[in-house]
Amino acid sequence: MNENTAEIAPEEEALPPHEQRIAALEEELAVAKQDVLYAHAETQNVRRRLEKELQDTRAYAATGFARDMLTIADNLTRALAAIPADLREDEKMKGLVVGLEATGRELESVFRKNGIEKIEAVGQPLDPNKHQAMIELPSTDAAPGTVVQEMQAGYMIKDRLLRPAFVGVAKAAE
Repeated sequence: MNENTAEIAPEEEALPPHEQRIAALEEELAVAKQDVLYAHAETQNVRRRLEKELQDTRAYAATGFARDMLTIADNLTRALAAIPADLREDEKMKGLVVGLEATGRELESVFRKNGIEKIEAVGQPLDPNKHQAMIELPSTDAAPGTVVQEMQAGYMIKDRLLRPAFVGVAKAAE
């Protein structure tokens, strides 16, 4: 027996050479078809991944800009809170107060149009995915672990956290 014959399977030894060649070609064709199917599946997976990344990029492209705008919203809120009630009623200040409030409403409207929503915090159970506990406050009115004070508003952009709400959480009164 020579070396070439030893490599041929016993059932192929009985086949004439042209049928052996056909069998080998059919096997190569089957392997090539399988390779094409795998390549096609991989191409579809890559396409789906790229489409998802493109969708996410479009949806969350404004994240950095939105974070910067939150600072402006915070400053506007603090400015409004700093105006005493008697000055709010003063005719000289009324126009300024009304203008600042209108600016705040417009900013909130722009946030909503861009999928940016304020996180509800006070009265909610502490959610570490949305709230950052800054202090614990003894409370007889609220269950332990409930947000009782909001120091800085938190925001979501679509379904992602943009900034957590900085909150005070109730603890059992001593």
